[in-house]
Amino acid sequence: MKVKSLVSLLSYRVMLALGMLSFLACSIFAWSLPAAAATQASSAMVRVVHASPDAGSVDVFVDGTKLLSNFAFGTITNYVSVPAGSHEIKVAPAGQGIGAAVISQSVSVTGGMAYTVAAIGTKSEGFGLTAFVDDNMLSGNAAKVRVYHLSPDAGPVNVAVGGNTVINGLTYKNASGYLTVPGGSYTFDVTATDSGAKVPVSASLSNGMVYSVFAVGLLKGNPAISFKLAAVAGIPGMPNTGSDPNAPAPAANPMPLYLGLLAVVLLGSGLVVRRFAYARNK
Repeated sequence: MKVKSLVSLLSYRVMLALGMLSFLACSIFAWSLPAAAATQASSAMVRVVHASPDAGSVDVFVDGTKLLSNFAFGTITNYVSVPAGSHEIKVAPAGQGIGAAVISQSVSVTGGMAYTVAAIGTKSEGFGLTAFVDDNMLSGNAAKVRVYHLSPDAGPVNVAVGGNTVINGLTYKNASGYLTVPGGSYTFDVTATDSGAKVPVSASLSNGMVYSVFAVGLLKGNPAISFKLAAVAGIPGMPNTGSDPNAPAPAANPMPLYLGLLAVVLLGSGLVVRRFAYARNK
């Protein structure tokens, strides 16, 4: 009887220990989920545009590390994740090293936000960076369009669609608000108000997408003014997620549930063993 009681007692203690370990593991998993969410929120999404007509191809360095090599004029990168905070950005002629930087500037980004950082300027006026806060969140089934004025000699511009002016007096180094339009084919007439020069820009827009139109180049010189189009999938109706245009929804982790159920089973089994041992000893 004493041997059986001892075995029962040991079984109870083993199950109790396993149950407590499972419960502890479940708690650790649960505590790690908010930490993972906080880590994601501590990053910003950033893309870079080369809009300086006099700079030629360049290398871009962030905090001393080369991020882009031989980055050509008129090129737009995809969004990349960047830690929140202040970052030192240097832009140098391609292949000449960070010591030859023609732009050296700090840019601060906030976690959970999206940014477009444009390298702009000319030799005569100097080079620099301009940062824009982007909004890639969509409301409803439509497309969004925004125009970035990065042409240094074009002066203010108006943008019209079908004879109706939708953007008025947009100036250099600025971006328009977002236009929400149904998907379809459009021709945007961009008019430089100082000279009267008009440039048509045709685009086919799809619902659920966010489009950025970048005016780069020179109205009176080379490279000639042109319009570069970039598109990202919008995030529908989810506040505080517009910063990540392509992030998949995180899959639910079933491990905490499994561990929790295991803990309940083991603790319950231990109680049954304990009661059985007690009944046998009576």
